[in-house]
Amino acid sequence: MKLRPLGDKVVLKQLEADETTKSGIILAAKAQEKPQQAEVIAVGPGGVIDGKEVTMQVKKGEKVIYQKYAGTEVKIDGEEYIIVKQSDIVAVVEK
Repeated sequence: MKLRPLGDKVVLKQLEADETTKSGIILAAKAQEKPQQAEVIAVGPGGVIDGKEVTMQVKKGEKVIYQKYAGTEVKIDGEEYIIVKQSDIVAVVEK
């Protein structure tokens, strides 16, 4: 199944949480904080949203940082995704 976001929505796949601390302590699954970093899986077309022209600034495959409590979590075919508005994405990670 494929997700096709509408309007200014972006589908993200959250990156894996670290299982150990920098000092080498192994964290239990419940103690691991969900990262706010994700990979862009799909991008909506943008357009006129609430009377304002929205140009999509992120692209499929980019790594981004999004707001902590943003979006809607969905599970499709055993994979977990987060659907957020483009405005909930705060930065693109560049190397």
